Amino acid sequence: MNVRREVVPFLAATWVLVGVVLVLGLVFGVGPYRLSIPMVGFGLVMSGYFLYFFRDPERTVPAGVQNLVAPADGVVARIVRMREDQYLKADTVRISIFLSLFDVHVNRSPLAGQGTFLGYFPGKRLFTFHEKSSDVNQHNSILIEGSGTRCLLNQIVGPVCRRVVYWPDHNRPVALAGGERIGMMKFGSRLDLYFPDGDVTITAREGDRVSAGASVIGQVKGTR
Repeated sequence: MNVRREVVPFLAATWVLVGVVLVLGLVFGVGPYRLSIPMVGFGLVMSGYFLYFFRDPERTVPAGVQNLVAPADGVVARIVRMREDQYLKADTVRISIFLSLFDVHVNRSPLAGQGTFLGYFPGKRLFTFHEKSSDVNQHNSILIEGSGTRCLLNQIVGPVCRRVVYWPDHNRPVALAGGERIGMMKFGSRLDLYFPDGDVTITAREGDRVSAGASVIGQVKGTR
């Protein structure tokens, strides 16, 4: 299985910490065996988790320009209809996907189109199950304009998630394929999708477990 190279700083920090504790143990006269076994065990466990967390499996994207695919692994926690006046300026359907610490955290484009990075917005770090976290938490916003619809995608920071990353160029629009890797949320977090309500038919349901790039969550009306 592929592992993202972003894991390297976390592995390095883990083993630096192990080394520092062992050296301090020697300085203060702690027997090497009393520290070495638990600290090496700690290093192996944390390394195993980081390698697991930063995994990046290949996914088979469903064929068809009408298909909207999940942009993140996790559980569809909420589907609500609401007005979005900042970017889409339309009545929208919002799909909220919650990621646990054990989900794949690589994000993918839900449709083919032109992706524009709208910016990083500082804010709070509320638990992402709070409804208002969608509006007030730190997040990246990306606009994807495809055939027959547009999508506002927000990568939202929670209290554990330390960083959200959008990989394509931040300074110009970029052509994206449906299911293409576009970024990562580092540790548990939330991803919100907004579509103009009249453009799409959402087939996902609250409580569904979805896989990024592989699970169909809806279709664009009027496309084949």
